[in-house]
Amino acid sequence: MKKLMFVLATILMLAGCTENTETNKIPTNVGDEMHVHFIDVGQGDSIFIESPDGKTMLIDGGVKGAGEEIVAYLKEQGVQKLDAVVATHPDADHIGGLIAVLNSMPIGQFYDSGKVHTSQTFEEMLTLIDTKNIPYNIPKTGDIISFDEAVSVKVLNADEMASDNNDASIVLKVSYGDVSFLLTGDAGVALEKEMVSQDVKATVLKAGHHGSNTSSSQSFIQTVHPEVTILSYGEDNKYGHPHEEVVERLQAVGSKIYATAEAGTVIVSTDGVNYDVSAKESSNNIIATTPAKKEGVEIISKDLENEIVAIQNNTTEAVVLKDWQLVSIEGNQIFNFPNVTLQPGKIIYVTSGTTASEGQNYLKWTGRQVWLNDGDGAQLRNSEGEIVSELD
Repeated sequence: MKKLMFVLATILMLAGCTENTETNKIPTNVGDEMHVHFIDVGQGDSIFIESPDGKTMLIDGGVKGAGEEIVAYLKEQGVQKLDAVVATHPDADHIGGLIAVLNSMPIGQFYDSGKVHTSQTFEEMLTLIDTKNIPYNIPKTGDIISFDEAVSVKVLNADEMASDNNDASIVLKVSYGDVSFLLTGDAGVALEKEMVSQDVKATVLKAGHHGSNTSSSQSFIQTVHPEVTILSYGEDNKYGHPHEEVVERLQAVGSKIYATAEAGTVIVSTDGVNYDVSAKESSNNIIATTPAKKEGVEIISKDLENEIVAIQNNTTEAVVLKDWQLVSIEGNQIFNFPNVTLQPGKIIYVTSGTTASEGQNYLKWTGRQVWLNDGDGAQLRNSEGEIVSELD
């Protein structure tokens, strides 16, 4: 499957090319407004940019379930076509919603990290790009993405050969006059350390990885020194985002914090000199708490790399699992249990990926990769749709 995806990605890459030049001159005449929408997609990222000249760019699309909401939001803004779409990296909470976008409106240019992933969502995205003949580019660090003559869009990081998805993140610095936006995807601390050798100082920061402490190191925050920070995450999410130390670091540099979980969609408007944020600044009580795990039939372990989830019956009675569901939270993918009975104290394994097994106490979900190796929560729902167990 990986080979198939690599071949498809290679074919698609031949459809276009990205400028790699610093010769673009940014006009000094500012005045018309640019609007940057940090769309509330729950636990995920989606950013929509309207340039002063009316050009449009969408960066990421949240999980698959958010796709229709994004399409509806874009149409409310009068968008009939996207000049550019950027998939920062292949995690499902960034590319899932792009499926609906690809199916709903013309796209002038698609930029992808080039990081190959074997998930069904990633395969579906590439297939749509191919069948719709959308020009497809894999940018490199230092590239300037052509967008609007008055706006600079510079690639500060892109690595299709990265060891994991987050390290592949396309990081963009979008500048209009004196106002700039640093959009970091899920770039982690190691990438932040590499990027500080570039000009990362920005007016507005979209904090990496939804406010996780795997990003937003103290030195990086101090270097960027954002006046405004956007935290894009879901209310009562399963990961404890945003992490307390990240919020404290942002507060220490005097950054105003806006959280999509509290404020909904956050829009920053700027004429290149001044800017305005059309949302209420976040309260001091935005640190999430992780709900306690329920007892009974429980998810006791999940091996994301080998794609094995173990479920144990801790009750004293046999449980029929027919119509129960196992859910990959990030990918919004669902396994429907067949008519099997889990005896008291026994464990059943749900497997997926290229080494998926079945027979005895093993159930095969799919031969495709389901779980995101860098972090994916699991939920177990009973036949009534109630969450009976979850594991981050």
